[in-house]
Amino acid sequence: MKSTRVFQLTTLALVLVSVVQVGWWLFDQRNYTHQAVAAARTAYQTEVGAAQALLDAGVPAAQVQVHLPRVALANGRAAPDAAVIAGFANEELSRQRQYAWEGAFFLIALGLCIAVIARALRAERRVHEEQDSFLALVSHQFKTPLASLQLSLETLALRTPPPEQARVLIDRMLADLARMELMVTQILESARLERGRVNFRSEPLQLAGTVGRVVGQLEERARGAHVTLTTQIAPELYVMSDPLALDVVVRNLLENALAAVAPGGGGTVAVTARPLTGEVELAVEDSGIGFDPADAERLFQKFTRLKPRSGTATYGTGLGLFIVRRVMELAHGRVSAHSDGAGRGARFVLTWPAAQGQAT
Repeated sequence: MKSTRVFQLTTLALVLVSVVQVGWWLFDQRNYTHQAVAAARTAYQTEVGAAQALLDAGVPAAQVQVHLPRVALANGRAAPDAAVIAGFANEELSRQRQYAWEGAFFLIALGLCIAVIARALRAERRVHEEQDSFLALVSHQFKTPLASLQLSLETLALRTPPPEQARVLIDRMLADLARMELMVTQILESARLERGRVNFRSEPLQLAGTVGRVVGQLEERARGAHVTLTTQIAPELYVMSDPLALDVVVRNLLENALAAVAPGGGGTVAVTARPLTGEVELAVEDSGIGFDPADAERLFQKFTRLKPRSGTATYGTGLGLFIVRRVMELAHGRVSAHSDGAGRGARFVLTWPAAQGQAT
C-alpha cells in the first residue's frame, strides 16, 4: 500500500477516534454538570436547614442573614431564595449550552476532516481505476495495429509479392501506423488539455472552409466504410475561435461519427450549421450506434467508449470526446450530445460565439 494511502487511512482512523472521544466528553460533561448542580442544590438545602436551626435556637434573624445571606428569612422561618434556585437552573443550562456549542464545533470540524479525507480516498480510487482502464485501453488499442504490422512485415519478409499486393500491404501498414500515431497524439493532447497548458487565440474563422478541409481529408475513409458524408454550411457563417481548436473539435467529431456508423456496415453522417443570436451552431448527426440518453454527459469523460448493439466490441480510445469538451471550454464554446437510444444514431452540437458584424 502506498505511503500516501497509509497516511490518509491513519488520519481518518485518528479523526474517527477523535469524534468518539468528543462524543464521550460531551456525555461526561453533561453528567458532571448535572451532578455538580445537584450537589450545589443539596448544599443550599443544608444552608436553609442551618438557618432554620439558628432561628429556632433564638439567634436574631439579622445575625443569621449576615452569616447565611442566600437564605430567605421571613416571620421566623428560613426558606430557599427563588433567585438562588433559578440561578442553579440557569447555571446548569448555561453549562450544557456551552458544552453543546463547543462539542458541535469540534464535531463539525472533525466531520469536515472526514469528508475531505474520504473525498481524497475516493479521488485516489478513481485515479487508480482510470490508470487501470488506461493501461488496459492502451495495451488493447496498440496490440491490434502492432499485430497487423507484424503480419504484413512477415508476409513481405517471406516472399516478394506482386506490386498490387505489396501496395495493399504497405497501405495497411501505413494505416496501422497512422492509427497508433493518432492514439499517441490523443493521449498527449488529453494530458495537456486537462492541465490547461494550451493557449488559444480567438479570431474570425469561416466555418464552411474549416469543415470542408476536414471533410475532404476523411472522404476516402468514409467511402471505404460505405458512409455518405454530407455538409450544408452557409459560406457567410463565421465563428470566433482558434484555428487549431476548430480543426481539432470538427475532426474528432467527424471521426467519432464515422466510427459510430461503421459497425452497422454503413450509413450517413450529416454536418449542418445555423446562426443563432450572437452564436453559430454546428451539428454533426450520424445514423450510427447511438447511446442511452442518460449517458450523454458521461460520453465526455475520459476513457468512455461506446459499444455496438451486439455489445461484443468497442471502438476508439475514449479520449476523442473528452478532448472536444475540453477544447470547447478553453475556446469559450459549448458542446452537447443527443440520442434517442441505442441504434438510433446520435447528434453532437458545437456552439461558438459569432464573429462581430455577422448577420444572425
